[in-house]
Amino acid sequence: MRMTGGCLCGGLRYVIEGAPSFAGYCCCADCRKASGSGFVGFMGVDAGRVRFSGEARAFASPAAGGRVAVRNFCPVCGGLVYGGTIGVDGFHTVYAGSLDDAAGFRPTMAIFLRDKPEWVVLPEGLVLFDTMPA
Repeated sequence: MRMTGGCLCGGLRYVIEGAPSFAGYCCCADCRKASGSGFVGFMGVDAGRVRFSGEARAFASPAAGGRVAVRNFCPVCGGLVYGGTIGVDGFHTVYAGSLDDAAGFRPTMAIFLRDKPEWVVLPEGLVLFDTMPA
């Protein structure tokens, strides 16, 4: 399996070799604000299986459990593409909305349901978590 994607203008791209380790929806307040939506579709990918190309700008903010969330976006179009720091993190969060072929997104979970707006309707059959799973 090979997945490709990138930002709106095409300046920040990626190639994923193999299936993501996990995929789902995050409804936390930070992801909602970063995406301008009620949730973010995400995929967890081992760092060794994804290659990024192009320039990214990073924004770091406090996250659950005392961690820091790093979101990377295109400095030209602002498209949100991936999370984590290249060369530092062992996996990256790739945002499903940036996929070239959205059919490759196969969510199995939803996290931070405590923050989900009432108007967000999620698909049935997901494993649900009120916060970040252990």
